[in-house]
Amino acid sequence: MKWSIQQLQSFKNDGVLLDESVDVSEVKQVDREIRDISTVKVKGSGSISRDLATFHLKIEGTMTLPCARTLNDVEFPFAIDAIEAFQLSEGATFDEEDEVHELTSNTVDLLPFVQERILLEKPFRVFSEKSEGPAPHSGNGWKMQAEDADADQKKQVDPRLAKLENLFKKDE
Repeated sequence: MKWSIQQLQSFKNDGVLLDESVDVSEVKQVDREIRDISTVKVKGSGSISRDLATFHLKIEGTMTLPCARTLNDVEFPFAIDAIEAFQLSEGATFDEEDEVHELTSNTVDLLPFVQERILLEKPFRVFSEKSEGPAPHSGNGWKMQAEDADADQKKQVDPRLAKLENLFKKDE
């Protein structure tokens, strides 16, 4: 998934077809919450003009993340649709709204952009089906409660606020 500008220009008439499996394990060093990531399947096509190379990608794989409640491993499958555009000539101008990547060398490398899209797709938290795990269920001044226990606590009125409850009853 790396081409020189000259190689891309040779694909100008036919375009580029992608169907590759790539190793993106470097994302585990960037984001420590990603415990594991499968080999990622990248499919798509690229259209090449004199000034621009545009790639339409479908990125699919599975990452392993910690459960927010129990810290168990959770498999999170992802499928990302992405469009990446690269400026091939220095004199070309594009609208500010267009997200066109400028090249620092004479090569187009899609792998860093695939990795970036995967990191952006990672959810803030995931939950495991298992209720037990390495995370503690209680600590100093707190304990894990089920949602039903919250309903019982809402029925109890804080004694400091009991007089305020009567205030609204008088207005009715």
